[in-house]
Amino acid sequence: MYRTVLASISLFFLMAACRQQPSVKALPYYNTPDFSPVFLNGSASVEKTITHTIGKFDLKNQEGHAFSEKDVQGKIQVANFFFTGCGSICPGMMNKIAKLNHAYEKDSAVVFLSFSVTPWRDSVSRLREYATTNKIIAPNWHLLTGPKADIYTLARRSYFAEEALGFTKDSTDFLHTEHVLLVDKNGRIRGIYNGTLDLDMEQLGKDIRLLKAEDTD
Repeated sequence: MYRTVLASISLFFLMAACRQQPSVKALPYYNTPDFSPVFLNGSASVEKTITHTIGKFDLKNQEGHAFSEKDVQGKIQVANFFFTGCGSICPGMMNKIAKLNHAYEKDSAVVFLSFSVTPWRDSVSRLREYATTNKIIAPNWHLLTGPKADIYTLARRSYFAEEALGFTKDSTDFLHTEHVLLVDKNGRIRGIYNGTLDLDMEQLGKDIRLLKAEDTD
């Protein structure tokens, strides 16, 4: 009898706890390069608390078309940094991004941005050749090149691509990172992932779905 009553009480509290859990998990915001997560509820709290957004840029994609922050306004961004001559972390990272992109290649609400960290070598024609060789044909995946200083500043100061370690570096220090960043439609960073790890990229896919659900709430 005692065990039956105890089991019933335990079941009651378990069910109550489950009912109290939010139906949709909220992604944190990242406002500083140390990537301390900030959890918020309500747009008013976000506007007041999260001051960091991705800055302006003016680059070209693999088709030679001008591409700027205006082209990603109102869209979810998946951003990474690579170079066509990379033989270490980049091939694996780009392959994993390609698999993820395949799920969203027809989704105009999601855009994939791969910034070259050797833009002095990665001309538009070289990026186009790389895209052809690696079957990067999705209209929402842009390989980007432009002035080195602009890309490095964007990577380190806007996307926090190297976290706090790289925030104060300038373009004289080579940029090489496996990080992939998730940015919401308002230009705020919502996730950082290791682009060489399957589990991290699977989580990125889940988090994109969470952001899309958040936009419909």
